[in-house]
Amino acid sequence: MEKGDKLFVRIDKRVKGSNISSNDFKDHINYVKTIANERYFIGGGFEKKDGGMTLMKANDIEEAKEIAENDPLINRKLYTCEIYEWNIQVLNKKS
Repeated sequence: MEKGDKLFVRIDKRVKGSNISSNDFKDHINYVKTIANERYFIGGGFEKKDGGMTLMKANDIEEAKEIAENDPLINRKLYTCEIYEWNIQVLNKKS
């Protein structure tokens, strides 16, 4: 990562009343693992909350939205998400 790289923050919230099967969650994990192998990507769920956050590198907001929309949990309308562009201003590089 370099100062000036474009990172995007995705905040997910579970749709109230949605029934998420173990297969839905497995499909989601497999998808995010695939994306993580292609780009800078870190994500996880919030403790004791029905939601999570993902930080990912993308060329622009459109690409970030496309990545999110292809996630099975979003695509199946089990979760909603909001995406924000996040500009790196401080970066700690260990020597």
